[in-house]
Amino acid sequence: MDFKINRVACQTILRKEVVRFLRIWPQTLLPPVVTQSLYFVIFGKFIGSQIGAIHGIRYIDFIVPGLVMMAVINNSYANVVSSFFGSKFQRNIEELLVSPMANWVILLGYAIGGILRGLVVGILVFGVSIFFTRPNIHHLGLIVLFILLTASLFSLGGFLNAVFAKKFDDVSIFPTFILTPLTYLGGVFYSIYSLPDFWQAISKLNPILYMINGFRYGFYGFTDVSLTTSLAILLALNFVLILINLYILRKGFGLKA
Repeated sequence: MDFKINRVACQTILRKEVVRFLRIWPQTLLPPVVTQSLYFVIFGKFIGSQIGAIHGIRYIDFIVPGLVMMAVINNSYANVVSSFFGSKFQRNIEELLVSPMANWVILLGYAIGGILRGLVVGILVFGVSIFFTRPNIHHLGLIVLFILLTASLFSLGGFLNAVFAKKFDDVSIFPTFILTPLTYLGGVFYSIYSLPDFWQAISKLNPILYMINGFRYGFYGFTDVSLTTSLAILLALNFVLILINLYILRKGFGLKA
């Protein structure tokens, strides 16, 4: 297939993904906005008023980047895993596999769909935060870079989960028992410098810590971990997941009967 045909194929998958999450926006866009709004009220206003400044900024300002990133992570992941597994379950994924469409086109179409949903939800959550505080913008380029790389990473992760999922319960196991704990322990609500040395070392094994801190640096100009390390981890994880997903698409693991 030439470039033009691949582009049309990718746009078709992407359009399907975007129409899907916009059509059911009360289920895909509204719940995370409501949930994050509660975090702003409970942690930002009620609990935050009892907590001192972190790195010289108010607590409610400190948690804004973490809450935005948490929404992006969950929604970019959820969009791809639910959509691709749904196609598998309904057996219409076979139409893509037998078509002359390149594997990278299938992966790219689903991944961009997840990225867009993550970005839309992230923008909505950030919009809600303005009702509670006025976050600074220290480096817009880094904000955009980290949010795109993070949304891409978890879209690719959702694709991988969907490929190997055999039933609907398998779709929720990873987010419930791995993704959610890692996100909450990734520095959304606290600085790792508030932890004992041992737990600081343990926290640095959590890749989400680097994503949230890199994103927070774009707002306030400080980070608990190396910014270069954060970027390197994100790029490396994206690269590895792209290779893995393309490999399993080529081999048909979890896809072919």
